[in-house]
Amino acid sequence: MPTTICVYVRWVERLNRGVGRLVMYIIFIMMGLLLYASFSRSVLNAPLLWGVEMSQFMLASYYLLGGAYAMQMGAHVRMDLFYSRWSPRTQAAVDAVTIVFLIIFLVTLLLGGISSTQYALEYGQRNHSSWAPPLAPIKLIMCFGILLMLLQAFATFFRDLGAALGRPIDAEGEA
Repeated sequence: MPTTICVYVRWVERLNRGVGRLVMYIIFIMMGLLLYASFSRSVLNAPLLWGVEMSQFMLASYYLLGGAYAMQMGAHVRMDLFYSRWSPRTQAAVDAVTIVFLIIFLVTLLLGGISSTQYALEYGQRNHSSWAPPLAPIKLIMCFGILLMLLQAFATFFRDLGAALGRPIDAEGEA
């Protein structure tokens, strides 16, 4: 594979690995918030208006920002009827073809996310709840997560293409 593609794959995978490992810790923050909200409601008799909704935003951030890392680690669910019986090169060729559909989906999702984020920023969109937080921050996180997933999808495509052509990109990004 050309050096530029190898550098791209290495850079994207390093970025997604860093973001993914950092985002893993959101789950602990979310757990602490939910424990505090539960304690506040049941012991202090002072329910938090924002506790559950904030944890929902954290969960959305968790899976949106962690999706690219999960893809990189091969942690997404795959339905395997024939796949395991194929040779690694055939698997890579099929993966290279099918990931094109994922890329089309992610581009469409990103365009919709950008449009929705622009609307939220322009009109100060707020959630319809008693807390009524602005939605622009979570929509920005959503767009960033989708962008990371799109970058990882291209990196995965290049890895699969290299493997299908018999010129795999190794862990260091060299051909």
